[in-house]
Amino acid sequence: MKAQDRALIKALMVDVDGVIVVHPHPSGWAYKIEEDLGLSRNLLQQEFFDKHWPDILLGRARLHDRLAPVLAEIAPHLSSESLTAYWFKEDAHLDRDLLRQLAALRDEGFEIHLATVQDHARAAYLWTDLGLRDCCDAMHYAAALGCAKPDPAFFQRIEERTGLEGTELFFIDDKVSNIDAARACGWNAALWTGRRRLLDLMAENGVPIQNLRR
Repeated sequence: MKAQDRALIKALMVDVDGVIVVHPHPSGWAYKIEEDLGLSRNLLQQEFFDKHWPDILLGRARLHDRLAPVLAEIAPHLSSESLTAYWFKEDAHLDRDLLRQLAALRDEGFEIHLATVQDHARAAYLWTDLGLRDCCDAMHYAAALGCAKPDPAFFQRIEERTGLEGTELFFIDDKVSNIDAARACGWNAALWTGRRRLLDLMAENGVPIQNLRR
């Protein structure tokens, strides 16, 4: 990347799960689901996520339209609304330190966008109920785009939606495959592990930060 290109960064594109939302338990949001709701995690995976989640995630089906009949078979004591309320609440552990770092960069004039693989229902929860709309300028997610990372179309459609080019974007994600895909599309990108400050990652990847308040 040329030095003159590095100065054009206008927006940060930030993944959600594994970056802004990080569950404290290594098994994720459903680790106590059998104890709490009387629903087998393995059965939910087999009958719902394996069979229906790809369509829901890409916007080809609605969450409750697919989840409700599955629960009627495998857990008739649960409604789709009660399960998703549990799921979304349990999968909402925000990295407050990263949000503070993003807020500081937003104050410096960078736009903050979410670039994430979500269905319509959880995207709405994250944006409205969890309040990410208060600290971000926009959310670009799989069900709205009709494609998911690491498909190149995901990155291309975000460019089309924002009017920004890859050289104007800096993207962080917790998956190497997504970082590689973004770079192949001309984006500036860095792997997020939570162990480094965002400003340091930006500097290491050629984003000029010497004039920012540190």
